[in-house]
Amino acid sequence: MAIRVLLVDDQPLLRTGFRMILEAEQDIAVVGEAGDGLQALDQVRALQPDVVLMDIRMPRMDGVEATRQITGPGRDGPAKVLVLTTFDLDEYVVEALRAGASGFLLKDAPAHELVQAIRVVAAGEAMLAPSITRRLLDKYATHLPSGDEPVPDALNTLTDREVEVLKLVARGLSNAEIAADLFVSETTVKTHVGHVLTKLGLRDRVQAAVYAYESGLVRPGAQ
Repeated sequence: MAIRVLLVDDQPLLRTGFRMILEAEQDIAVVGEAGDGLQALDQVRALQPDVVLMDIRMPRMDGVEATRQITGPGRDGPAKVLVLTTFDLDEYVVEALRAGASGFLLKDAPAHELVQAIRVVAAGEAMLAPSITRRLLDKYATHLPSGDEPVPDALNTLTDREVEVLKLVARGLSNAEIAADLFVSETTVKTHVGHVLTKLGLRDRVQAAVYAYESGLVRPGAQ
């Protein structure tokens, strides 16, 4: 089945460009468009897209709040949000990731990257450009705990190896890189990541990375 995509951006020309790129792919179908966050919420309820391509800065309701309502508790469907941003170091991206976005993409990214990002997010892989995600978290470290706060009780449910894996996820390593670092198979890493997400009640690797920073498990700037 085709991946159902909703385009959300306050610039009609950009939406048209994205639609032309995505509709050229046999496995992607653009099911609707919205010009602001409020329209996006209505369209998500009506159209049940798989992926919402979400601009951040829009009138009436911005992409951060729209993302929070689409992916938060009691959401109407399984839609995942891929955030679009003009700048690769945008403080609003951090807020969108915290709100539940599955990743982000620069608006001037090549067409093939946009298509691949849609497929990755739809498949639940979620973590896009992990090194850039980490740079965002590091840059806006003033909004994050210093690392001196008590460790949340939920972390105590993880095994030592699962804590290791979570730290490496937060550093932006892929499964293959984590496997090489820990001298285990990639399948084993996937199993550990799955256990971490389940035990902490997180949806994907992006949320796991943000959680690691916000809990103080990983300190901004640490290697």
